[in-house]
Amino acid sequence: MTLATDDFLDIDDVTPAELDALLDRAAAMKAGETDPRLGDATLGMIFEKPSTRTRVSFETGMTRLGGHAMFLGPDDIQLGHGEPLKDTARVLGRYVDGVMARLFDHEDVEVLAEYADCPVINGLTDEAHPCQTLADLLTIRETVGEDATVAWVGDGNNVGQSFVVGAAMAGIDVRVATPADYGMDPAVFDRAAAFGADVTPTTDPEAVIDGADVVYTDVWISMGQEDVRGEKLAAFDGFQVNADLLAGTDATVMHCLPAHRGEEITDDVLESDRALVWDQAENRMHAQNALLVELLGGE
Repeated sequence: MTLATDDFLDIDDVTPAELDALLDRAAAMKAGETDPRLGDATLGMIFEKPSTRTRVSFETGMTRLGGHAMFLGPDDIQLGHGEPLKDTARVLGRYVDGVMARLFDHEDVEVLAEYADCPVINGLTDEAHPCQTLADLLTIRETVGEDATVAWVGDGNNVGQSFVVGAAMAGIDVRVATPADYGMDPAVFDRAAAFGADVTPTTDPEAVIDGADVVYTDVWISMGQEDVRGEKLAAFDGFQVNADLLAGTDATVMHCLPAHRGEEITDDVLESDRALVWDQAENRMHAQNALLVELLGGE
């Protein structure tokens, strides 16, 4: 398989058929299938904000594929220190075989993709987290099955927005419950509709988990939002994924981590047999390895 796109900035940069093939390859690589190697390929990893899972999964993945990953933090390159981003992109594109960027502003990753003469992967922006969605869909496929119903409960953030579109592409039924002022961009539901999904958001968590196979949540206060912490905690009252909310259901629970235990999810739920979060975390590497092979290695 060769992807029709040179970059991976959001989940619908690939087609549903390509998404399905990526998940097939990820599952096969996770099972130990001999995979195409990346030789001496180098991945430049730009981090405007820190991350445990993103850095370790990409860096370990590149090593296992025979390549090399280079960490580029805020103090390592000129990003945000006077050099235009397009200049940084042009230079990096001549040094490395691919760029993974974890940034605040989604427009910045688009600039990187426009000016870098190599594939660019979105490792997270404020609008999207497509690599997480790949891991989420792989986790659902190998645990619940793709004939699943997933309830998103909490903040309408980047993780949720990418997941709603990716789930639509995979034929997974998604329901969304967020506080009134913290919903997803309406364009997300239009994008999901393009793949046949009819997602009507609500403000009632109990309504969306009724009959759901999976309940998915994420932090309420994302990195950079600490100044509105009090305001958000008040607005999200009733949205915590806890034993009371899950009572009477057999739903498993997903969380992309890191979790703020005691806020969006309770410790007892996160440590219970319901939790799929550790599978999700592991699957970041397997899903991204499949993506790296396609973007950097071809067939």
